[in-house]
Amino acid sequence: MRIKPWAAVAAAVPLAAGCVSAPPAAASALPSASAAAAVSRTSVVPPVVPAGTTAAWVVFDRKAGGTGRIVATRNAHRAFRSASVVKILLAIDYLESRRTVAPADARLLKIMLRSSDDDAASTLWDRAGKGAVITRQARRLGLSDTAPPPASKPGFWGYTSLSAYDVVRVYRYLLDRAAPRVRDTILGHLRAATPCGSDGFDQYFGIPRAVPRPWAVKQGWSGFGSVPPVRCAASSAPPATHAPSASAVTLGGPDSAVAQGAPASVPAAAQGASAVARDASTSAGPLRARGSGVPDLGRPVLHTTGLAGKDDRYVLAVLTAHPAGGTWSSSVRRVTRLTADLYRGLS
Repeated sequence: MRIKPWAAVAAAVPLAAGCVSAPPAAASALPSASAAAAVSRTSVVPPVVPAGTTAAWVVFDRKAGGTGRIVATRNAHRAFRSASVVKILLAIDYLESRRTVAPADARLLKIMLRSSDDDAASTLWDRAGKGAVITRQARRLGLSDTAPPPASKPGFWGYTSLSAYDVVRVYRYLLDRAAPRVRDTILGHLRAATPCGSDGFDQYFGIPRAVPRPWAVKQGWSGFGSVPPVRCAASSAPPATHAPSASAVTLGGPDSAVAQGAPASVPAAAQGASAVARDASTSAGPLRARGSGVPDLGRPVLHTTGLAGKDDRYVLAVLTAHPAGGTWSSSVRRVTRLTADLYRGLS
C-alpha cells in the first residue's frame, strides 16, 4: 500500500478519546460519536518503510486537542499475528476475573510482562480457556480486528490476530477505564520491562532504543527461531536517553543470514513437545501455510508497542512483518529506525 498523507489516512480511522469500550454499566460515561478526534495536520514526511517490509502504526496523543486524537497512522486495521503483544490481554483477563492474586500467579504475571516469558503465558492461556480469552477481551474492549488463533492451533497464543488500532485501544483501556489495581499492575510491569526476554532475545528494540524515557513497553517477535543469533546480556542493551537520528540506529552488523541468525528451518515436531505446546512466537520458526488463518505465517514479525512521554502522553503501536528469511538484526534495525522517525515527527 502506498503511503498516504497522515491526516487523510488518520481521518478515516478516528479514535475518540473515550472510544475504548467500557463495561456496560459505565457505557454512559463515554463521549458521543460526535466527539471523535480529528487528526492534527503536519508537514512532516512520514517514515519510509523499507522494501519488503509491511508496516502498520497508530500513534495517539492523549493531550492533542484537549481530549486526545490520532496524530499518525498507517495500515491501522491491517491484521498481524500478535506474537507476545497478546500477553497484555492475558494479563487483563486474569486480573479482571478475580479479586486476589496468588503469589505464584503474581510471579507468572511479572515474568510474562517484564521479560515476555512464554511458559508463563502458556500457563495462563490454558487456564483461561485458550482462544476464549481473546473472544472475551475483544468483546469487552471493543476490538474490531482481534481474533483468536485458528481452531486447528488452539495452543498457539502468538497466532492471535490483532491490529495497531486495536493495540492502541487496549492501552487506552488500561489508562482510562481499567480498575486501578489492573492498570497499575500491568503498566507497572511494562515500565520495568527487562532488556532481555526470557528466551535470550534482546527486547530493547523499537521504542526502548528510539524514544527517550519514560516509557512502558510490550514487545513481540515471531519467526526468528528459538535461539537468538547473539544471546542478550542486560549490559549490552541500554535504554535510549534520547531519540537517535536515523543514522545512529545501527543495531548489529552486516545482514549476513549466517552471522545474524536467519530463521530456523527445523520443523516444530523436531523441537520436542514443549516447543509445540508453546505459542511458537519464537520456537517454531517460519512455518508456511496457505489459508491458515494466521497473518503472515511464513514471515518473521516484530512489534514494538507502549506508552511514551511525560504522563504517558503518547500511545504507540508499530507492527511489522519482514521478508521470509530476514535476519533478526536487519529486522530490528528497520523497526527501530521506523519508530525513531515516527517519534521524531511528533515533536
